[in-house]
Amino acid sequence: MGLRLSQLIDVNLKNQIMTTNVWVEQEWNDYKLKWNPDDYGGVDTLHVPSEHIWLPDIVLYNNAVQRSGSYHCAHDLDIYDRKFHPARVGLHRAHTMLSRRDDVAHNVRFAGPQINADGNYEVTIMTKAILHHTGKVIWKPPAIYKSFCEIDVEYFPFDQQTCFMKFGSWTYDGYTVDLRHLAQTEDSNEIDVGIDLTDYYISVEWDIIKVPAVRKEAFYICCEEPYIDIVFNITLRRKTLFYTVNLIIPCVGISILSVLVFYLPSDSGEKVSLSISILLSLTVFFLLLAEIIPPTSLTVPLLGKYLLFTMVLVTLSVVVTIAVLNVNFRSPVTHRMSRWVRVVFINVLPRFLLIKRPKKDDEVDEDDGRSAGISAAGGTSDDDGIDDDEDDDEDDVEAANGKPPEGILTDVFHVQETDKYDKYYGKRFSGEYEVPPHGPPPPATSPGYAHEDVSPTFEKPLVREIEKTIDDARFIAQHAKNKDKFESVEEDWKYVAMVLDRIFLWIFTLACVFGTALIILQAPSLYDTTKPIDIKYSKIAKKKMMLMNMGPEED
Repeated sequence: MGLRLSQLIDVNLKNQIMTTNVWVEQEWNDYKLKWNPDDYGGVDTLHVPSEHIWLPDIVLYNNAVQRSGSYHCAHDLDIYDRKFHPARVGLHRAHTMLSRRDDVAHNVRFAGPQINADGNYEVTIMTKAILHHTGKVIWKPPAIYKSFCEIDVEYFPFDQQTCFMKFGSWTYDGYTVDLRHLAQTEDSNEIDVGIDLTDYYISVEWDIIKVPAVRKEAFYICCEEPYIDIVFNITLRRKTLFYTVNLIIPCVGISILSVLVFYLPSDSGEKVSLSISILLSLTVFFLLLAEIIPPTSLTVPLLGKYLLFTMVLVTLSVVVTIAVLNVNFRSPVTHRMSRWVRVVFINVLPRFLLIKRPKKDDEVDEDDGRSAGISAAGGTSDDDGIDDDEDDDEDDVEAANGKPPEGILTDVFHVQETDKYDKYYGKRFSGEYEVPPHGPPPPATSPGYAHEDVSPTFEKPLVREIEKTIDDARFIAQHAKNKDKFESVEEDWKYVAMVLDRIFLWIFTLACVFGTALIILQAPSLYDTTKPIDIKYSKIAKKKMMLMNMGPEED
């Protein structure tokens, strides 16, 4: 016998079933069907219905039977046959009529429950057979087989599968029916090209790498007769374009999005939302993958490893993003920045991460110009809000609460105490002007001013108003200064958060690139340069390629 593959209909990964459209080529000699062509007008060949002649009961042992919408694997059919075969052989030897009944039952096609027309154990389309006058019978019926195929999903979608189809006689042993391959030689039981691919239609999903066949003889303890079967192996390599476009590229894009989370500004408020959205997208891909591959616990598919790696990456990005946001929204009221944090994240790391913080020289110069008169009289002002000591931090907190410290308020303006003017205002009635050493110069008055009667009740409220105005000005100035310090510390925390974001951006980028490369490049089929043989042996494929090559020339 031999097989001629016409079409690879489907390789169902989830149910582990390979569906093929084949021609089962069978040839045998029937001594009862010989005649002399001269006696029948030179007729040497006849086409007769196959139901009217003896047919070998060749069946597919690893058939997958479809019953009531569910598949039942029958690859162990030969085991049950071997178990009950000794009893059947003994009965056949004792009663010759049983042998004839087996033949009659076989002629009505498989004495058992009839399955659907596609995927039966044996041929169901009874085409005519060709009879030669020498007794040679040729029968090549078409059949659609659904065979069990153990799927290895370790490198999916860059996988390579090896499926087999095991044929043998259901009733007869090797002494009764000597089953051989059509292309088999006497000195070898292996055939390199065991399946004829002449009329094969190229599959859009699989490339056929090799199709060897091997004839096996099995001996059992019960019997001395050999039991023969022929195993046709089909090695398939998946065409990865479909899964690359629809699965691999979207997954890589999602991985890149998980890295870009750290490039999104913290103040946007969308970092965690983006990470959660990416996590949900990966969950959808996991569900899609679960619908494709078989539910096996033996190995994790390559794509599943990559999705799992990306999901772990996104989960870690969510955790890190929450920590960075916590740093970004810190303030002097709740946290005090340590000196090592200031040195490492503000002075050292930004230079290695190519981060340059904008300077505030223009703002500082402008502030100094506006407050030149005040600062010159009151000593040195602290332009750098970073190197304040602990006392300044405490003053900042008190100013934020609306209670300006008296010491700071006094040092801002350094205006002389109002008590120093009491002497000046008290002597205005007698015309004696004793200006205190550090007081303001006496006002220019007319000669008669010294003798004017000025009421003290008019001057004292004015002094109180001046004092109140000075106090208010001191408070406003100190509040503005403390507010600037407060905002400066907040900006430092935001800068630290930005440095952390940049650090994790580089870390996650390297992890994403190297992780993707290490996982995807594990597939051996990426390095396999073996050319498929279906294009080499298929006349249909050659004709199609010829037409495609001739098209541009004709144009």
